[in-house]
Amino acid sequence: MVGQAFGLYSHMRNNRIRSRFLIAGLFALVYLMTWGLLLMALGSFEEAGRQFLAWLPFVTLGAGAWVFIAFRINVGLIGALSGSQGLSRDDNPKLYRMLENLCISRGLSVPKLAIVESEALNAFASGVNDKQFTVTVTSGLLAQLNDAEVEAVLAHELTHIRNGDVRLMIIAVVIAGVISLLGEVVFRGIARRNVRMSSGDSRKGGGIAILIGFAVIALAWFLAVVVRLSLSRSREYLADAGAVELTKNPDAMISALLKIAGRADIEGVPSGVMDMCFENDPDGFDDLFSTHPSITKRVQALVEMAGGRMPDMPPHPPRVAERQDLPTMVEESAAGLDPALRGPWGQRPGGSASL
Repeated sequence: MVGQAFGLYSHMRNNRIRSRFLIAGLFALVYLMTWGLLLMALGSFEEAGRQFLAWLPFVTLGAGAWVFIAFRINVGLIGALSGSQGLSRDDNPKLYRMLENLCISRGLSVPKLAIVESEALNAFASGVNDKQFTVTVTSGLLAQLNDAEVEAVLAHELTHIRNGDVRLMIIAVVIAGVISLLGEVVFRGIARRNVRMSSGDSRKGGGIAILIGFAVIALAWFLAVVVRLSLSRSREYLADAGAVELTKNPDAMISALLKIAGRADIEGVPSGVMDMCFENDPDGFDDLFSTHPSITKRVQALVEMAGGRMPDMPPHPPRVAERQDLPTMVEESAAGLDPALRGPWGQRPGGSASL
């Protein structure tokens, strides 16, 4: 048990170090985007290089200022984008007591609570310091999950706060958002100008520089998305494990995951906010480019590593008649287990263990 705890915290520490490198990489992408823009504007490698060195301090200050502003307004901005409203203790005293008990058990400051009126089952944390930290839940989550499952979701979001994931994700989303905005402006400008470059042009070298600048901007845009996705995917396993550590109830986390599966999409919320949510349903490419591991993988990790048990039956009926994937999902989650650990629907015999 001690070795397991040491391994978990070592992994958390290593992830924080890797995340800092990824954040530094995002700043590097801002510089890469700037160089690409100068290449396209000037059509000369030499002139673009000189201008880049002259602009470098201003680009750094600008990126830093944008991050500082985002640090100050991130909760309000995310609240406006998601349509969330603050939730007072009088509005839901039971939820507040649940959150306070979890925080007291680990000596954490109690974050604020907010709610999004939506049938979706989801939650997310925002903020960069103790004064800002806010856990937001949907009304659908509170309506459909029992107390133990809600507690598991709250513990998951508290773990994101405790591990520093929320702060890092906000930085990543902010910087990636700037790169995406610049890239979109450039590509829209190119489409409007309808630039034509013939092979016999006297400024052939300039045309090549413009093409390379275009490719650099496209690469920076793509890498910004990849970096943002890599920040959130690896953290969900840690947050699930941290939630089990807080609640001592892996079964509740498994049940919550299975109930939320396929019902997490909050209508009208931008992808950057959905990346921060408890679950972000993949759109079309399975989980290849999803910000979260699949529910099947998360459940299987909890069964194999945290002593969780699969439920005897799917925890809820499909939302529409066409969705019959939950029994399959439960079976797939259990498929990789040792046969001795499977029961009905993959249930593990005996009691559960905590991290």
